[in-house]
Amino acid sequence: PALVDVLHRNRELWTALADDCRSPGNRLAEPLRASIISLALWVDRHTSAIVRGEGQIEDLNEINRIVMDGLEPRPAEAA
Repeated sequence: PALVDVLHRNRELWTALADDCRSPGNRLAEPLRASIISLALWVDRHTSAIVRGEGQIEDLNEINRIVMDGLEPRPAEAA
């Protein structure tokens, strides 16, 4: 049950990101918006596979880690 709750919350996060990218007021570049939406769709499908016992949670962890690393400010940007 705890794993299902965590998976659900992660899916909610990615759904919110995709919804924001679909918003007409979103000012991110179109290719980046499309990539985020694509990742969100993959997360949704992969989450369902994990719940069915057909997927690995490590794949979700890796995607989340990559995105977090990409959002981390670089030393020159932090100043």
